[in-house]
Amino acid sequence: MTDKILINRHSIQLLRILVSGIFLVAGANHLLNTEKTANRIEKASFKGIAHFFGEPEWLIALSGIVMLAAGFIFLIGYKTKWAAIILMMVLIPITLTVQVGQITTLGPLFKNIAILGGLSFFIMNDTDNLLK
Repeated sequence: MTDKILINRHSIQLLRILVSGIFLVAGANHLLNTEKTANRIEKASFKGIAHFFGEPEWLIALSGIVMLAAGFIFLIGYKTKWAAIILMMVLIPITLTVQVGQITTLGPLFKNIAILGGLSFFIMNDTDNLLK
């Protein structure tokens, strides 16, 4: 049984635009402030997660490029499901590395959890077809 749920198309567009903004800003920040971001990783309780995947500076630059590219694709509404999956794949290790286990980052931790919720909406719903 499928229930039909009516959603205002502008609310979907607004959610997509607002969620994409964090990735555009964060991606630019990763590229412009790589050393500062690397220092945050080195102070993190779970810095081993980042080190498992490689050199933090390289990972920061790569994640910055991916966040800018996928964030822009998400912003314009092209292949939103795939863009959201890519952004989620970047957000989860960042959240686990930098914010889990730090009492001072509870606000940013729950901000990232909320962003994961927004991305999940676009992964679980075919919004590309809903807006046509």
